[in-house]
Amino acid sequence: MGKMCSQRILLTTPSGDVRIRSFCSAAEIRQYSFDRQFAFHDHFKSFYTSRGLLEKSAEQPDANVVLALTEPNQIIGYGVLAYPEAEERWADLGPEIMMEVTAIEVCRSWRSCKIAPGILKLLVAHPQIEEKIIYMVGYSWTWDLSGTGKTAPQYRQMLINLFKPHGFQEYPTNEPNICLKPENLFMARVGNKINQVILDRFKWLRFGLSPWTWQVG
Repeated sequence: MGKMCSQRILLTTPSGDVRIRSFCSAAEIRQYSFDRQFAFHDHFKSFYTSRGLLEKSAEQPDANVVLALTEPNQIIGYGVLAYPEAEERWADLGPEIMMEVTAIEVCRSWRSCKIAPGILKLLVAHPQIEEKIIYMVGYSWTWDLSGTGKTAPQYRQMLINLFKPHGFQEYPTNEPNICLKPENLFMARVGNKINQVILDRFKWLRFGLSPWTWQVG
């Protein structure tokens, strides 16, 4: 697919105006500076620690990189929606069916300004959204508990509250990494153009089964 049409949200916050833009290209991202707060903290590491990682994500087919920007063109928040890696379980459903919200992060000094909901709103404003199963995986060991002052259950509920208004719901799965901690989370949004065959396969895949590939006779 060709270049996606970018959308924008302008937020007025106590800390200043924030522009949120979707489908940022790698060339556009190179023009911005990356806030130094996206780095290593005590007990927490940002998922994307350099602007270059966002550029690579933006170059993937159909990917949606959403940026929250302040003047002068500084990245203070981001979100990424992309296809899973080929070796991941969720890629086994078939090509270009499942897409992952791989990250949503706002730097510490800009949190509590309603930026994350704006980022997610533009992430799922994807022209192919109803043809996809969009999912997110919450691993508690990646959460910034010290920076938010939340417990793992509280952080988990915060994520549910963030994603649920956009049609996401919790789904059970036996995926080993998700099952390592009871507070870990798997949520998905099933597009209204997903047929029953894919729905059935998605159900089996969540438990590591792919009966549609079995050969009989």
